[in-house]
Amino acid sequence: MYVAQPRDLPYTIAELAERLQVSQNHAMKIVHFMAKQDWLITTRGKGGGIRLNPASLNLRLGQIVRILQRDSNVVECNSPPCVLRPTCGLKGILDDAVEQFYSSLDQYVLKDVITPKNARFSTNSPIGLINL
Repeated sequence: MYVAQPRDLPYTIAELAERLQVSQNHAMKIVHFMAKQDWLITTRGKGGGIRLNPASLNLRLGQIVRILQRDSNVVECNSPPCVLRPTCGLKGILDDAVEQFYSSLDQYVLKDVITPKNARFSTNSPIGLINL
């Protein structure tokens, strides 16, 4: 969210760490992970830094959260094997609920959450006058 804010200069690890109140080591790991996903563009050396990949603005939020959550289950019935598994219907219901959650998030893309709703409309438009 922070790197998605447009500006002329690229962001730095030190700046991110300070602004987000995390260690530089942790910030570096996060940036590395996000760059591997192709969400960020990183450039080394003088004048280098971190920028949001413009293509990331069109990523579905559900897709992003799925990757960040690494498809973790709400309940784990297999490891260790749950003795209630043969007679329990809870896992299927929870899996359906999680899928509905992701489907709901997939209605939005990243640019929807980094641009304030009222900034997406021109003030010359009648709808722009409505505070959404």
